[in-house]
Amino acid sequence: MGGVYSSEKMAGVFAYESSEIDWCEDNYKHSEHVVEYFNTMSSFVFFFISPVMLYLLHPYAKERSLSIHMVWIMMLFVGLFSAYFHMTLSFVGQMLDELSILWVLAVGYAIWFPRRLFPSFIKDRSTFSRLVMLITVITTVSSFVKPTANAYALNCFGLHLLYTLAIEMRCCTDPKVLRLAKMSVALWVLAIACWIGDRFGCSFWQKINFCYLHSIWHILIVMAVAYGSTLIAYLDANYEIPYSLPGLQYWPCDKWAVGLPHIVLKSTSKTRKRC
Repeated sequence: MGGVYSSEKMAGVFAYESSEIDWCEDNYKHSEHVVEYFNTMSSFVFFFISPVMLYLLHPYAKERSLSIHMVWIMMLFVGLFSAYFHMTLSFVGQMLDELSILWVLAVGYAIWFPRRLFPSFIKDRSTFSRLVMLITVITTVSSFVKPTANAYALNCFGLHLLYTLAIEMRCCTDPKVLRLAKMSVALWVLAIACWIGDRFGCSFWQKINFCYLHSIWHILIVMAVAYGSTLIAYLDANYEIPYSLPGLQYWPCDKWAVGLPHIVLKSTSKTRKRC
């Protein structure tokens, strides 16, 4: 009997609508196999932006560390798990969606967190990275205790990243970098506003028949990550590989007011003085 119960319980967490979270979009409105159609479809924006960012940031990653590619490789998994979650609203889908975001943040912290802001007892990045991974593993396990609180915890990590960026930007006077910072913050704020609006203002959006704020959140947050990660990478390049003379450009056309930001390296020869 115990084995049968365990099997039923295991099957239950994969079942459609087994998650406690249900977003504002009407369920099964456009497909009998997809619970939230537009929330699912909008998740595929990750599959367009992530490969482009992998390509655009490759020169920087090649010079700095190929592990940087892990950020956007894992963003592909965020898109995949987000689509699966909104297609099924299953408990497993929810956990995969939220934990993939947690691990993207963890990789970003491990790679890019400024060395001068390390705790005093940490002397190198490898030690810091191991500490970040340990905390992430503990957080991953503890996230199953109260799954509905996971999203709020992830947003708190986002606030800490904003605080760190503010510290790093205090002495910056480059107008192009400042513009990138403003766009990163603006996209993040708009994305969070859409997430909160969908979560807590659903009755209003249902009255006006506009239940797509979470879909818009998907688009805005992936753009915010593209802008924010490029800004962090640019600051990191100036600090870690200054000899490369990093600069900022936008794809597909640098003269356009909008586009995907990326780093260009004007020099790749290592000219640091050696003693």
